[in-house]
Amino acid sequence: MSSKASPRGGDHAMESSPQRKEIYTYKAPWTVFSLAWSNRIEQNCQFRLAIGSYIEQYNNTVQILKTKYQLQPNAEYPTMQIYSACEIEHPYPCTKILWCPEGNNTPGGVSGAANLGGRDLLATTGDYLRLWSVSDDGSGEGTLTHKREALMINNNRNSEYCSPLTSFDWNEYDPSMIVTSSIDTTCTIWDINQQIVKTQVIAHDKEVFDLAFSRGTDVFASVGADGSVRLFDLRSLEHSTIIYDTPNLEPLLRLEWNKQDPNYLATFKVDSQSTIILDIRVPCQPVTILGGHAGCVNAVAWAPHSSCHICTAADDSHALIWDLSQMSKRPVEDPILAYNAEGEVNNLQWSSSQPDWVSIAFADKLQILRV
Repeated sequence: MSSKASPRGGDHAMESSPQRKEIYTYKAPWTVFSLAWSNRIEQNCQFRLAIGSYIEQYNNTVQILKTKYQLQPNAEYPTMQIYSACEIEHPYPCTKILWCPEGNNTPGGVSGAANLGGRDLLATTGDYLRLWSVSDDGSGEGTLTHKREALMINNNRNSEYCSPLTSFDWNEYDPSMIVTSSIDTTCTIWDINQQIVKTQVIAHDKEVFDLAFSRGTDVFASVGADGSVRLFDLRSLEHSTIIYDTPNLEPLLRLEWNKQDPNYLATFKVDSQSTIILDIRVPCQPVTILGGHAGCVNAVAWAPHSSCHICTAADDSHALIWDLSQMSKRPVEDPILAYNAEGEVNNLQWSSSQPDWVSIAFADKLQILRV
């Protein structure tokens, strides 16, 4: 990723320049919304991602993408190709996709299956929480087969209908635990090994739009339509702590927790061009606000290997990387890197297993960018 770098060339191709820019593009048959990097370390530095369609109807799709290198005749560098290794039929668009955290898996059960028999476990939210596994199909062609491992239904006795799930997070330190958020104002903590609800809390006064675990197993935060950021401790769910309210109670859409320095959270308001950085030690007052975008912010991701770098993406077709190392001393006015995509950026993920790479989604394309 370089300052205002623009993609060139066709789909599925790697771009080369004297600076060795690396931008890989995959064109899907539908608008790409949800996306996630697998946490597995693939052989030969290959990638595995999942992308979800946004089609305004019941039938939607999740594609599992893989990469392979090919050296073309007279080419100085091999060309990376991104291809669909597997397709999963999915009811309604996924609101979020995540792969099972690797390296911390507990033995046995669904979460332990992530490393058994070459299977890789992922979860999706929409109308329900679903767990899937993918594994090599044995064809030798690099394609995968999938299996639905679980369908998690919260039997809400107060309603005959399910409330759509807006987001979820998968605990990296206890992969048997997933927490989901819903438009019914609740957050639900699941034990996916037992496939049961451990507990459910009324988290906000209105819809809950997003949530994220802190480092460790006990604390998560959530944001929602009531304009508040709330902290919850699983050891004491009778109370929550409101660490921030938007001035006019404008809804907050997304939340990302800095896993390298869990004192910091990032969030942004609906239809806002700014990203709010919060220090949980200093509630109610943002430590800094990141501008830089000329369109509404849609996604934010902390660098998985650095406590002071964050990427934001917006409707202005830009993905911006910021250095926050001096934010306690002076305002952060300009990003250190910028990328100009070919359309409004809907989503963004920073790979935790290969932190030199960021993926963005715009229109019907997924792009992988080396930063």
